[in-house]
Amino acid sequence: MIENKLKYESIEKIITKVKEELKDEKLGRLFENCYRNTLTHTLQKTKEGNVFTITGDIPAMWLRDSVCQFRPYIVLCKEDSEIADLIEGLIKTQFHYIAIDPYANAFNEEENANGHQTDKTQMKPIVWERKYEIDSLCFPIQFSYLFWKNSGRTSHFTKEWKEALQKVMDVFETEQFHETKSTYRFERENCPYTDTLSRNGKGALVKEDIGLVWSGFRPSDDACVYGYLIPSNMLLAVAMKYTAEIAEVIYQDEALKARAEKLEKSIRKAIDSYGLIPNMENPYYAYEVDGFGQYLFMDDANVPSLLSMPYFGYCKKEDEIYLNTRNAVLSQKNPYYYKGSLIEGLGSPHTPEDYVWHIGLAIQGLTATGKEEKQKMLQLLRDTDADTGFMHEGIYVEDPTQYTRPWFSWANAVFSEFVLDFIGIKIEM
Repeated sequence: MIENKLKYESIEKIITKVKEELKDEKLGRLFENCYRNTLTHTLQKTKEGNVFTITGDIPAMWLRDSVCQFRPYIVLCKEDSEIADLIEGLIKTQFHYIAIDPYANAFNEEENANGHQTDKTQMKPIVWERKYEIDSLCFPIQFSYLFWKNSGRTSHFTKEWKEALQKVMDVFETEQFHETKSTYRFERENCPYTDTLSRNGKGALVKEDIGLVWSGFRPSDDACVYGYLIPSNMLLAVAMKYTAEIAEVIYQDEALKARAEKLEKSIRKAIDSYGLIPNMENPYYAYEVDGFGQYLFMDDANVPSLLSMPYFGYCKKEDEIYLNTRNAVLSQKNPYYYKGSLIEGLGSPHTPEDYVWHIGLAIQGLTATGKEEKQKMLQLLRDTDADTGFMHEGIYVEDPTQYTRPWFSWANAVFSEFVLDFIGIKIEM
């Protein structure tokens, strides 16, 4: 565990403000613990002076998790240059890693060969795990954009950032033709089936050239059943919209802008054509499809999810199809919506049955349109920390003292973001 005795005036001010607004001693203490956690226990400076951050109880840096861990600090960037410096350093580390291998999802701080080096894929000593996940590439793009909009800084948009971005877009364009153009393969031996890909590492067959981008794995790091993961393609569309603006305003690169706009347009059109469950009076989205007509309806607490569509900017909270989807996700239609005598909410096939995720509860609160539902989620989060003062991964619906992952920084961060949002402190999207 990394320990830093870091104190920032802006952090102290916002903690004080939250406690005053909430008027709840336990909730205020919970926010204070969770909000400090990423800064005090997960990050350290690299040799280059940038930022490396572990995900919690695993000593590696996930591209996706690292973004989500730092999102709640974006609101401080205009007034606190030190926090802004940390975020800029994190972005530089993320894009440094992406340039090394855009198919990897998690990295070591150094070339120490830690992690899953025996996996059958093109591993490198700097790579902890090489599960190709669309969202691992989209989150850093979105984060770079949000940092720009919320801080006013553009110094992170370097030549290296752009070069890494172009590698990302090469991957996305290739994976629209996964069956015939992609060389990516992944197999892991002696593991659950969710940790490896079928067909000698190629994954389930999908229909090519329909506009969607193939993903080997979900944001849970579990293998996709069908290769077109709809929430991740939605996030990709958002990331390409941001890329087009960055290309135009920052780099003055019309070719890059056109490339991003073309990709966004094709994905959105394909989601409308293939992503909706057919023959529904009140249409809602599938979680995964294969393009041939097969689909899977479920949702997973890990983000991007169907529940989190407005959170990552694909649609408004009031969007009719989103509301239909949300109603289905938060019901028994979703096999991973669990309900017990004490707790109900969104879980994940990544954890045992009847375990609701704190991330899922926080996202339900962040995407709710009514104050009553937000208050309910806040109270549920408050009452299910098992008196540890922190959030967890999954909690058992009959007993919150039974939980997975005692230290999960992403869960602490999204809870913090929800609390800030609840009192009106929001990230500019």
